Amino acid sequence: MTPQSMRQLGAAAMDLLIERISGLGDAHAWDGEFRQALQDRLPLAPPENGRPAEEVLNQVARDVLPFAARLDHPRFFGFVPSSPTWPGVVADFLAAGFNINSCTWLVSSGTSQLELIVVDWMRGWLGYPKTAGGLLTSGGSAASVEALVAAREAAGHPQSPTIYMSDQSHGALKRAALVVGVRREHIRLIPSGDDFRIDLAELLRLIRKDRASGLVPVAVCASAGTSSTGAIDPLADMAELCAREGIWLHVDAAYGGFSLVTEAGRERLAGIDRADSVGLDAHKWFFQPYEVGALMVRNAKHLEAAFTIGNDVLQDTVWGANHPNFADRGLQLSRTARALKIWMSVQTFGMAAFRAAVQNGLDLAHRAEAYVASSPMLEPMAPVSLGILCFRVNPGGHDEAALERANRKVLAQVFWDELAFLSSTSLKGVFALRLCILNHTTTWEDVRKTLDLVVSLGEQACVGE
Repeated sequence: MTPQSMRQLGAAAMDLLIERISGLGDAHAWDGEFRQALQDRLPLAPPENGRPAEEVLNQVARDVLPFAARLDHPRFFGFVPSSPTWPGVVADFLAAGFNINSCTWLVSSGTSQLELIVVDWMRGWLGYPKTAGGLLTSGGSAASVEALVAAREAAGHPQSPTIYMSDQSHGALKRAALVVGVRREHIRLIPSGDDFRIDLAELLRLIRKDRASGLVPVAVCASAGTSSTGAIDPLADMAELCAREGIWLHVDAAYGGFSLVTEAGRERLAGIDRADSVGLDAHKWFFQPYEVGALMVRNAKHLEAAFTIGNDVLQDTVWGANHPNFADRGLQLSRTARALKIWMSVQTFGMAAFRAAVQNGLDLAHRAEAYVASSPMLEPMAPVSLGILCFRVNPGGHDEAALERANRKVLAQVFWDELAFLSSTSLKGVFALRLCILNHTTTWEDVRKTLDLVVSLGEQACVGE
C-alpha cells in the first residue's frame, strides 16, 4: 500500500475506535447473533481478487465487530470485565506495526528491557524478594500451565503427581493440571466452606492420605479472588501448610491480584508474598487490552530450569550476563510485546490514577452490597469481595424452584433487552446473579441503574410464581 492509502485506512480505523469508545454508555452492553445469520453476511470462500481496504473495514465494522460482549461498557458487570486504557490500545497498534517479537534480547532488546521493568513492578506489588522474577503471558491459562510445569520440575518430575485446589477454583487450573500430566483422578478438588474458601483441614488430610498411597503431592493452588464470589483463600495459612509439607503453592490472582496496588487489597491478600508462584491478568483489573497476563515466581531460577532449551538456530541470541531471553521462562518463543501497553499506560496516567481506579471498583461493590441489603426485593448470597457481589431476586414467599425461574427470567431480559449486562453463578447449588465491578469508567449511577433495573424486572418475574 502507498503511504497515502495507509494513512487513509489508519485514520478511518482510528475514527471508528474513538467513535465506539465515546458512545459506549449509550449502547447495549452485549450484542450477539446466531451463526446462520453471520454466515449469510460473511462469504466462506477467500476472494481471488481484492477489494478496496476501506470497503473491507466498513464490512468488518458492520458485520463482525458489533456482535460481541462490550467488555469495556460502564454497565458490563458480567464474568470479569476488561476496560483498556487508550495508551494501551495505541501500544498494541505500535507493537504490531513495528512487528516486534519479544522472544530474545537479540531480537528485541527494547521491549525485553520494558518487560524486565514491568515484571519488577509486579514483584514489588506482590512483596516478593529480589530473587523473584517472571514473564508476561497471554493470560491466566498460560500462566497456570507454566506455574505447574515449574512446580512439577521442582518436585523432580514424579511419576504419580497430585495437585490440589478448591471446588471454587477456576477451570483453567484443572486444565493446566491435565496439560502437565496429572491424571484426571489425581486432581483433588477440596470442598469449600460456607465462606467459599478452601477447607484447610480436608486439604491436609488428603495430602497425607495421598502420600501414604504412594502418590506425590506436587502443588496446591489457592485463589486470590475466585471467579464466582471473589472469595480469598487463607493465603498465609496455606503458605505455612505448604512450607511445612514441602509442596509448591501457586496463587491464582488473575483478576484480584491487582488490588495489591491499594492498601485495602494488600490487607486482604496478606500472605501472597509467601507463594511460590502467582498468576495475574493485566487485561482485567489493570485496564489493558487483551492479551496480557503474568506469571511471577518467588525464585526465578525455577522458571529457567523448567523452560530453557538449547537450540543451535538460536545460539546467536545469547547476549551475555544480565540479558535474559524471555523465551527461556515460558511456553512461547514468538511473543508479542506485551509490556509496552502496561508501561505506556502507567507512564501516561501514573500509579495514583491506577490506584484510584482499582479502589473505585472496591468502593462501588460495597455500595452495591448496601443497596442489596436494604432492598426488600433482593437477597445477598455472599459477602462482597474484590469487586464481586452475588445476590438474587427474593421478595419472600417463594420456593427455591420458583426463585430460580424468576432470577433466570431477569437474567435473560437483561441479556437481550437492556443497556446493561450481568451474569450468574451457582453457589452451593443455588442460582445467583452476579455483579463484577472493575471498569475504571463505571460510576455509582451505572451500578444503581442496573440494580434498579433488576428490582423492576424482578417484580415482574415474581408475578405468578
